[in-house]
This record gives sequence, C-alpha cells and structure tokens, in this order.
Amino acid sequence: MKGMNIMIVGVGGQGTLLASRILGNTVLSEGFDVKVSEVHGMSQRGGSVVTYVKFGDAIYSPIIDKGEADIILAFEQLEAYRALPWLKEGGKIITADQKINPMPVIIGAAKYPENIIDKMKAVADVISLDALSLAKEAGSAKAVNVVLIGLMAKNTEIPYEKWVECVKSTVPPKFLDVNLRAFDLGYNYN
Repeated sequence: MKGMNIMIVGVGGQGTLLASRILGNTVLSEGFDVKVSEVHGMSQRGGSVVTYVKFGDAIYSPIIDKGEADIILAFEQLEAYRALPWLKEGGKIITADQKINPMPVIIGAAKYPENIIDKMKAVADVISLDALSLAKEAGSAKAVNVVLIGLMAKNTEIPYEKWVECVKSTVPPKFLDVNLRAFDLGYNYN
C-alpha cells in the first residue's frame, strides 16, 4: 500500500484524538513512517479540531496542505464541508451526517448551511452515514469516532485483523467492547 494523507475533522469532545491514535498505531504497525499533527481550535468549547495523519516510506512533515488529503474523515458535516479545499482530486470524504451547531448558529448570528452533503457530493466522492445511530447501537453515543474509523479502515488495504489489534491496544480496557462493536458496525456499513 502506498502512503496516504488523512485529515480528521470534528468538534471538541468528539474523539478525533483517539481516532488519530488508532489510525497512527495501525499504520505504524504496518511498518510505515507516520507523522501526526493535532490542530486545536476552541476544542473544549465545541470548536473545530483538525488532526493530520500522514504515512508512507519517509514522512518529513505532518502538515497536509490544501489539495493533498487522500481521505477526509469528518465527525460532523459542516466540518467536512470546511475541510473540502484540502481534499485532493480523486480523494474521498467519509462523514457522519450529524449536525452540531457552531457558536454563531447557537447565538442566532448565523444559520446552519443547508444541503451540505449534497453540495459536497456534487464535487467529490462522499460516503455519509448516520454514525451516531450506529454508535448507540454499539452501546455508546461517544463511539461515533470508532464507527468512522471502521468505515475508513474498509477503504484501505490494511487487513481487518490489524485494525482490530490496534483498537484493542489503543482503547482503554473498560471501553473496549463498545469500541470493538462500533468498529465492526463501521467496517461492515453498506
């Protein structure tokens, strides 16, 4: 498998950092050089959180420039839309269809944009899913991140068993069963 540039986007509290650790540990276990860079906005107040994960034979910088992301993994649809300029031609967006109102919408200074997923599908390869319902089915609404990692894993050449091994070694034991179910629901989505 060749290297990839993956951009993980969401809002504070959605588990983007755990997702990036699972991804980083998995590709590292496959022998790739991996660089991860976390860019926090107002992450503890529901602001944007962006994590770049780059892997390949030799990676010198973790930063992904506009037009370079092979995959954008989005935990919220407006965050996916904001990240669209980073997607390379032929890249893929995997997004939860969840909407989380940003502060300008909450205070009434702006409206949440309509038809975001349709707008993205008009210009990019987009897989959207109700990851929140799948996470709840797995046992916890907080497992949206691992549902999405499961779906993304299905779109790589890394074997399923390797992903599961890295979920087991990354997720705290008391949350492992829920997260393994969430991973499988994402992996088997569609």
